[in-house]
Amino acid sequence: MPTNSSALSANQPRVKPSAAEVNTADLETSVIIVGGGIAGLTCANYLKQAGIRALILEASDGVGGRVRTDHVDGFRLDRGFQILLTAYPEAQRLLNYADLNLNHFRAGAMVRHQNNWLSLLNPFQEPLSTFQALASSVGTVGDKLRIVELIRRTQGLSLDELFQQSPTTTLAFLRDFGFSDQIIERFFRPFFGGVFLEDGLTTSSNFFEFCFRLFFTGQAALPANGIGAIADQLASRLSPDQIRLHSAVARLDGKTVYLTNGQSLIANTIVLAVDAAQAAVLLGRQAPAEHAFNHTTCTYFASSTPLPDVARQKLLLLNATRSTAVHNVAILSDVAPNYAPAGQTLVSVSTQGLETVNATALTEQIKQELTSWFGDDVNHWRHLHTYHIPHALPAYPPDRAGTDAIHELLKLSENLYQCGDQTAYPSLNAAMQTGRLVADMIRKQEIHV
Repeated sequence: MPTNSSALSANQPRVKPSAAEVNTADLETSVIIVGGGIAGLTCANYLKQAGIRALILEASDGVGGRVRTDHVDGFRLDRGFQILLTAYPEAQRLLNYADLNLNHFRAGAMVRHQNNWLSLLNPFQEPLSTFQALASSVGTVGDKLRIVELIRRTQGLSLDELFQQSPTTTLAFLRDFGFSDQIIERFFRPFFGGVFLEDGLTTSSNFFEFCFRLFFTGQAALPANGIGAIADQLASRLSPDQIRLHSAVARLDGKTVYLTNGQSLIANTIVLAVDAAQAAVLLGRQAPAEHAFNHTTCTYFASSTPLPDVARQKLLLLNATRSTAVHNVAILSDVAPNYAPAGQTLVSVSTQGLETVNATALTEQIKQELTSWFGDDVNHWRHLHTYHIPHALPAYPPDRAGTDAIHELLKLSENLYQCGDQTAYPSLNAAMQTGRLVADMIRKQEIHV
């Protein structure tokens, strides 16, 4: 890990710190949820609305799973570059956007291609950019007309209908739709490669259409206090004794949950709200292969000097050349000022495809590449932290997509359920959707008991 690791401290809700501190009289509960990520928190929230008490067991020192924010020298660092798509239907259903104090990116991107900057803006959200969008060399005029056609197509189908289509790869879909190699290489691959965390565009086409629709109908946003504020909001709605940190689960046996500290807890119902690798361990299944996950590396820098104007437009900065260390760049403090102390700029650099990371070497390579983007001031940037996230998202190729958004059973047995984006499609929306569906299944089960 890079410098300043000792300064990291995640936002934490008011919870009981350890299961080891709980009296044995408290060890029986209606529902135990293994995992305090977004899926587990969502499930617990909907159960509470139904009058059912759930206890969350979280192995780490804070809730949120992948959706967490750390504090380093006055900066807010999300664990990997993340955004909230405001059009997510599950997020709209459960989250209070006003309390999150959302800050929004502009709709579009700046693309770095052969040492030049190309822009592609959404004229439907920014009408004054219409002629600029038409003149952009990101794609041909025909490509831009096809984008309008794709907008109409994705708006004309419900979200369920989008997922019920027979899928192919995103790359094959784009070519079949008639898009040129020019716009695929200059926009779709760098933009959606960053969304999917894979540059081959092998992700299912129906998930691509889902994402394309949401980027068009909503906005990409950052909570003012970091992406971890989403998990904190969900945790704050639960009673403090409903979440126990540092409570790793070793195994399951019927209705009994055995913790690694030797303690055991009993519940009528158990929910696994962990990723596919952890679920496999607890279910006694074969571990998923590494190619079942897409991984990413996020490197954060602090700059005390203003960046060039081209970088300060609240747009994502995409690199059309994907063989480099710099794939996508975001100037986070321009979008969400709370992410950095006054007078400082927070820069996020994303790199896909790295299986292992030498943070020092990667930092120097990124700086070297970005001097051609922003000038020699980059050499004075201060490295804050590097996050290498090997299981950032479950891979979602066409053969996993099938004909339904939920491709794995949520009910595993009479008293055992699972939820999380690994059971559906890779997104915050899927984590929340499956958490809600499992809570509803448990509610109906308890009614009939």
